[in-house]
Amino acid sequence: MQRRLAVVLILVLGVTLATFTGVVQGQAVKNPDTFVYQSAGDVETLDPAWEYDTTSSATILWNIYETLIFFRGGRTDLYDPMLASEVPNLQNGGVSADGKTFTFKIRQGVKFHDGTPMTADDVKYSLLRIMLTDRDAGPSWLLLAPILGFDVQSTRDDKGNLIPDIFDRANRAIQVQGNTVVITLTKPYAGFLSILATWSPVVSQKFVAANGGWDGQKATMPKYNNLPKPDQMTLFDKANGTGPFKLERWDRGTKTVTLIRNDDYWRTPAKLRRIVLQNVEEFGPRRLALQNGDADMISLGGLVNLPAVQGLPGVRVVDDLPQLGNSPALFMTYNIDPEGNTDIGSAKLDGNGIPPNFFSDIHVRRAFAYLVDRQAFIDQAYRGKGRVANGPIPFGMLGYAPRGKWFEVSKDKAIAEFKEAWGGQVWDKGFKFTLSFNTGNVARQTLTQMVKEAVEGLNPKFKIDTRGITWSTYLQQQAKRRLPMFALGWAADYPDPDNFTTPFMHSTGTFSGPQGYKNPEVDRLIEAAGKEPDPKKREEAYLKLQELAYQDVPTIYLRYSVGTLVLRSWVKGWYNNPMFAEGYEYAYRFSKGQ
Repeated sequence: MQRRLAVVLILVLGVTLATFTGVVQGQAVKNPDTFVYQSAGDVETLDPAWEYDTTSSATILWNIYETLIFFRGGRTDLYDPMLASEVPNLQNGGVSADGKTFTFKIRQGVKFHDGTPMTADDVKYSLLRIMLTDRDAGPSWLLLAPILGFDVQSTRDDKGNLIPDIFDRANRAIQVQGNTVVITLTKPYAGFLSILATWSPVVSQKFVAANGGWDGQKATMPKYNNLPKPDQMTLFDKANGTGPFKLERWDRGTKTVTLIRNDDYWRTPAKLRRIVLQNVEEFGPRRLALQNGDADMISLGGLVNLPAVQGLPGVRVVDDLPQLGNSPALFMTYNIDPEGNTDIGSAKLDGNGIPPNFFSDIHVRRAFAYLVDRQAFIDQAYRGKGRVANGPIPFGMLGYAPRGKWFEVSKDKAIAEFKEAWGGQVWDKGFKFTLSFNTGNVARQTLTQMVKEAVEGLNPKFKIDTRGITWSTYLQQQAKRRLPMFALGWAADYPDPDNFTTPFMHSTGTFSGPQGYKNPEVDRLIEAAGKEPDPKKREEAYLKLQELAYQDVPTIYLRYSVGTLVLRSWVKGWYNNPMFAEGYEYAYRFSKGQ
C-alpha cells in the first residue's frame, strides 16, 4: 500500500502575518549589494556531513550547497527540482509503483565552485558520505533509516562497533545508472522526498579526497566514521558546492563568515554580491547595527527583546510565523561525563555536587518537571507567543496529543519526589550543579533562572548555578555528555513526527543518545511507526510514545514554536517556510532596495 505521510500543510502569505514600519523616506540603502545577518550563535562547521544545527545549516550551507530537490516557496508538501532535473513521481516514472525506488535524473551543465562538473557519481558519493561518516548525535540517521530500514538508526551496533556490512548495504541501495541516481528503499516511505529536500547536499568527491577526506572506497570508510571533533572533518572550514554563493572567508577570530556570489551559477546569478554572517552575542549591539543599517537582519535572541525593535524607523517585524519546532526543552543527562567536569561539583551526593548518574533517578526528573511553569515561562520569555508543549510531537502533526498528560506545577509534589529520590538522600544532603544555556539566547537564559529560583526555593541545601556557553562549544559539550542539565530546542529536518520522536526519544537520538535514555519499548515503537504505511496505526504508536515521554520524563517539554523575524524594510525577496528555523535560510532571491 502506498504510504501517506502526515504533513503539516502550511502556505505562508508573508505580508498578511506582518506588522512593519515602512522605509523612511529618503533613507539611503546601506551596502546595497551586501546582506548582513547578525546572529547570537557562532558557526560550528561548514561540513554538510557533520552540521546539525540551525546556525551552520540554516544560514550558510543552503546557500553554498544544493540538494536534489527543494521546497517550493512556503510549502512543505511541494518541491522544485534543483540538482535533479525533475521531481520524481509516479506519473513520470521517477517513483516505482511499490513506492520503494526513486530515480533522479541529474541536471547537466552544473559546475562546482572550482569549475569542475557535478556528476551523478558526486550525488551518490554525497549521500553515502552523510550516511557513513555518522558521528555521534549527528544527522546520518536521516538517510540511514528510510533507505536501509528504520531499525538502522546508526552505522554502529549497541556496543559501538561498526556494522560489518553497512557499506555494502548502503552502496547497493544507491546506484548510478548513466546520468541517473537510483535509490531503493527497503520499504516504502512516502516522506522520503521531504528528507531529500534538505538532506541531499551535493559535494565534490574529487575535492574532498584531494583535501584528505574519504575517497568513497569501502576500505577507507572506517577511518572517517564517527570522528570525535568537527575540525577533523575535511570540509570543516572548506567548501565547494554548486549553490548561488561561494565561501569567501570564515574568520574564526571575529566569528564572521563571508559568502560571495557564484557568477558561474547554473541559473541566473543571485542579485546580491555578498552575504556576511556575523556572530554578535549581545542583543544591544545587534539592535544598534539594525537601527543604523549596518545589519539587514538580526536574531532577536528571545521575544523579551521584541519591544526594543518595534517601531524602529525602516525596520520590519514579521510575527507569528508558522514553524515546525519544539523549543526550548530542558534536558537531563543520565550518565554525565565526570572527567574534570566542574559542572557537577564534587561528583558526589554530598551537598556540593551531584554524582554522574544523578538524573537517572526518575524521582529527580519528576521533581524538576513539577517545578517548571510552562505557561509562565512562555509569557515571560516569549511574551505569550507559542503553545504549551506536552510532549515531543508538535501541535498540528500526526500523533500530537491535545489532551496528553504532563506535569502541572506543584511544589508539594516536587518536594515529595525529591524526598523519594536516591532513597531520601537528595532532600537530606542537598545538591549543587550547573544548568547551562547557549550564550545570547535570552529565552533560554530566562528559563535557567526560573528553574534555579524554583528549585532553590524548596530547600536551602539545593544549589544551582547557571552558565552561558558559546554555541559551537555548547553543541560539543552536549554531544559528549558534559552538561548535567541544559536548555536546547529542535527544528524539523522534515515534516513528520518521526523527526521529533527519534531525536528526543530513540536510544541513538540526537538528544536522547547522549542523555543516556534508553527504553526498548520506545525504540521498538519509533522504528515500527517509521515504516508503518497505515496512518491510523502510526498515530496509535505516536500517541503511545507521547505517553511514554510523560512516564519516563527524560526531557521537560515547554513550548511549540512560532517564529518572529526582524529585518530592514529594504530587504526584498524574503519569504517564510515552516521548515526555516532562523527565518533567513536561502538568500538566492534576496535583494536590497527602496
